[in-house]
Amino acid sequence: MRLPKSGNLNPMSVEAATEYVRTMVQRESRGPGDLDNAMNRIEQRYGLPFWTLWHLRRGRAKSVEASLLARIKGAYLDMCAKQAGNLLHEIEIEAAAGDDTDLDLADALRALAAKIETRKAALK
Repeated sequence: MRLPKSGNLNPMSVEAATEYVRTMVQRESRGPGDLDNAMNRIEQRYGLPFWTLWHLRRGRAKSVEASLLARIKGAYLDMCAKQAGNLLHEIEIEAAAGDDTDLDLADALRALAAKIETRKAALK
């Protein structure tokens, strides 16, 4: 899975938006043939237009406005926060069942989730 490497990309570039969209669609996709459905779900959840996602995912977009890039990055960060929350929930379930060996990971995930929320807030 490719993750956007913002250190290597101009934060206002089409390339950055393309990498965020490709990663989000890949994470949202439930398997072969589900790309359009995944983009529809992203559109519904985050209000990002389907055809904008389509053009970015396919590498056909020529430009992207800064406000749209911020919305895309916010959606990407939201997906990351949800994944961290899901992992935290799994660790908490294991801890409740008596396996507390991963509680240090739970603390790290809480810290990561807080950091993601700070970054999302900075985009607004």
